[in-house]
Amino acid sequence: MTQDLLASAAVKDILTGMAVGLGTGRAATRAIRALAERAAAERLALRCVATSKASHDLAAKLGLTVGSLEEIGRLDYLFDGADEVDPALRMIKGRGGAMTREKIVAHASARRVYLIQSDKLSSRLGERAPLPVEVRVSDLAGVRQELRKIGLKGPVRLKDDGTPYQTDNGNPVIDAPLGPDLDVVKLGASLDALAGVVGHGLFLTEANDVLIEDTDGRVSSRSRA
Repeated sequence: MTQDLLASAAVKDILTGMAVGLGTGRAATRAIRALAERAAAERLALRCVATSKASHDLAAKLGLTVGSLEEIGRLDYLFDGADEVDPALRMIKGRGGAMTREKIVAHASARRVYLIQSDKLSSRLGERAPLPVEVRVSDLAGVRQELRKIGLKGPVRLKDDGTPYQTDNGNPVIDAPLGPDLDVVKLGASLDALAGVVGHGLFLTEANDVLIEDTDGRVSSRSRA
């Protein structure tokens, strides 16, 4: 079996006694599995907080101790995935629908490491991924009107069977393409202030480190200056 270098790199700095945030998505799932293997082999005493029900259920099934952020408080380390990363390590997240919880857990973590494939690198945010915006269902129509005023137009996300998608919080998601002229810093501030927006996928300052897997499975890293 070929070693998963990306997952191994994501969990190599985790030590016994740490409180660890578990991200959501395919790359994070690989790292959860690698962490569970390390914890079992090395008898690591860890407390984990998951960013989604799927990650919680997987981690618990694999034998990791998973609690709530309210119980555990500050975290030592977080690993998570991303949908797009620009040269300044600003990111778009939320394809898995967990961006609101992912941001809360990130802000509770001392070190934050994100895992991507090399094709998710871009010169500007919006080249490769739309921006997910989680909205309270009762405010959906009004929020869509307000989003159009700040240059965001996009569909409400549907599941593969055509029914409306809902996050773990029970809310819909709007997937809005980003034009090349949008200032993502100003956009993030506008979204943070917009009533009815529960969360969004602009992660502009969260990444301390990004681990990048190339097409041959090799891993490189970039760190915030």
